[in-house]
Amino acid sequence: MKTRKPSKQAFHITIFLCNIRSAQNAGALMRTADAIGIHEVVFGGYTPGPEDRFGRARRAFIKASLGAENNVSWRHTKDCATALKTLQKIGAYLVAVEQSARAVDYKEIKLPKRHIVIILGNEVAGLPKHVLKLADAVAQIPMQGKKESLNVSVAAGIVLYRWFDH
Repeated sequence: MKTRKPSKQAFHITIFLCNIRSAQNAGALMRTADAIGIHEVVFGGYTPGPEDRFGRARRAFIKASLGAENNVSWRHTKDCATALKTLQKIGAYLVAVEQSARAVDYKEIKLPKRHIVIILGNEVAGLPKHVLKLADAVAQIPMQGKKESLNVSVAAGIVLYRWFDH
């Protein structure tokens, strides 16, 4: 895990990436995390982080993150559900960004002033159902056009700036 300068956020905020497949998307999300003052990024499942399994820099990630991994704490966990359950047990409020029957417009979400975990899922399949069930709230971005979703890093940027840019 890497450490960072103190965040401007008053309470702990974690971005949890569950099975993101693209190193470019993961790197872009790390860069957004740095820009908004997020405390920690968790690379869950097979999500590529800044380093490969041998501890070498992952070029595609680094190209997209522009060094943000040096400013934001990060870690990797293999099992998304187990890690999220652990965070919930210590009092974290879990918010999934996903399209689902229980999702509400992200602009309507009222976040508590405590540790918040924003969960983002795979670019094609989204979040697994067993992970989605763990969420205290599910937020979605209303779509106006014919496409039903945005790129995961774009969607994250939209909700994160709405919720945390104070």
